[in-house]
Amino acid sequence: MTLQMPGQKWISDVNVEDFDSQVLSISQQRPVLVDFWAEWCSPCLVIAPVLARIVESYAGALELAKVEVDAGENMKLAGRYRVRGFPTVILFRLGEEQGRFSGAQPLTRVRHFVEQHGSL
Repeated sequence: MTLQMPGQKWISDVNVEDFDSQVLSISQQRPVLVDFWAEWCSPCLVIAPVLARIVESYAGALELAKVEVDAGENMKLAGRYRVRGFPTVILFRLGEEQGRFSGAQPLTRVRHFVEQHGSL
């Protein structure tokens, strides 16, 4: 199951094998939000359209990488970044974590987070 909506070109599903190239490398050019989520997680389903809307509003200046923690070996990524609960959203810029939050948040709070940590 993917939470991506049709036509959203700045949103991708990422896994442990392509995380470095799809998140850390891309974050050298533009900020990347990483959404650590699980299919069984209700707050994950609530925040998914909020994140999609924000990413779309930046029209390519911001990307969203979705990591489904229950898929394959993706839980290793959650461990690598010390994710304690779901959803956890981490913003990467210049290959480094710039900030994070957990739980479903309203659009205005997520936008403020992106502007504060993403230099947008």
